Amino acid sequence: MATNKRDYYEVLGVSRSATEEEIKKAFRRLAKQYHPDANKEPEAEARFIEINEAYEVLSDAQKRSMYDRFGHAGVSNGAGAGFSGFGGDFGFSTINDLFETFFAGTASSQRRAGTQRGADLRYDLTITFEEAVFGCQKEIELPRWENCTVCHGSGAQPGTSTARCSACQGTGEIRRVQQSIFGQFVNVTMCERCRGEGRVITTPCEKCRGQGRVRNNRRVKVNIPAGVDDGINVRVTGEGEVSSRGGTPGNLYVILTVKPHPFFKRSGNDILYEMPISFTQAALGAEVEVPTVDNKTVMLKIPPGTQSGRSFRLKNMGVPVVHSSARGDQHVTVKVVTPTNLSPEEKRLFEELDRLEKERSEQEGKNFFRDLFEKTKDVFQ
Repeated sequence: MATNKRDYYEVLGVSRSATEEEIKKAFRRLAKQYHPDANKEPEAEARFIEINEAYEVLSDAQKRSMYDRFGHAGVSNGAGAGFSGFGGDFGFSTINDLFETFFAGTASSQRRAGTQRGADLRYDLTITFEEAVFGCQKEIELPRWENCTVCHGSGAQPGTSTARCSACQGTGEIRRVQQSIFGQFVNVTMCERCRGEGRVITTPCEKCRGQGRVRNNRRVKVNIPAGVDDGINVRVTGEGEVSSRGGTPGNLYVILTVKPHPFFKRSGNDILYEMPISFTQAALGAEVEVPTVDNKTVMLKIPPGTQSGRSFRLKNMGVPVVHSSARGDQHVTVKVVTPTNLSPEEKRLFEELDRLEKERSEQEGKNFFRDLFEKTKDVFQ
């Protein structure tokens, strides 16, 4: 029921009749503009949080409906808290909790903001085709907020203590009683002075200036499992940012882009390879060496009379299934290559082959009509 927040539609700069796609586009544009990594203005981080909160409500049809009907009061538990509980979607665990909230207020311990989880981070990483197939370990460097090493996240200068907030008297909440048609209405909001903590810092830490965290470039090792594919994200738990004055760190999400291979292609957990063979190999049969992603070759038997486009399977020579001992196959499709730039001897041999094929075709034609005559002559006798 926070009344000091801006209208969510105003935050995203869209109309109340905006479509889901319009809301998504507005969010992406603003999130990119105010992301703390790209925007170093003092108010950028607060603006970024506000944008995320507005999008989390307006992008959810159910939450948006509640917001349109009741405003911020309809999402009083915050965008990140959800709406589960009494009545299916109001954010109250029991009927008593509902009446206590609207008519008598709740215990301050239930409404205190407490420590917050730090922000998640995204990192785009490009790996090779082989690294995606067999897995690898990468070390990346990223800027992030970390706990201050001097005050260890408290925000207070070591050796000093905090004082009870005079605005909320240590409760972390500001309560305003109003009258409504239902009776007494209690509006509970987080104390802005102490940010819901109930205590304020009298002597801020000299290093972090009371924030409890500092900006650092950190090198992080990321284990890429075997079998990942393009667009997969790998979560590194606890390697995101810390929130101000303690709290659980967020996670790091590494989004993978896989470089294309010069001649291998991937279909699910199978590897596709096009093998060029000569006309004589296709006609007479042969054994050919086929490269594999394991950086070794295997012998493949091509039977006589093989047609261009025929596929052969190399079992268990494909991509490993993520977090499994299973593995896909490699499919080899042969492509008969028509020879060019023939030598005089090669040309003579092909002309001889052409003569023999014509003779065989003529003989087969004569045999066909002879057999046909023999089968039908009795009909006319």
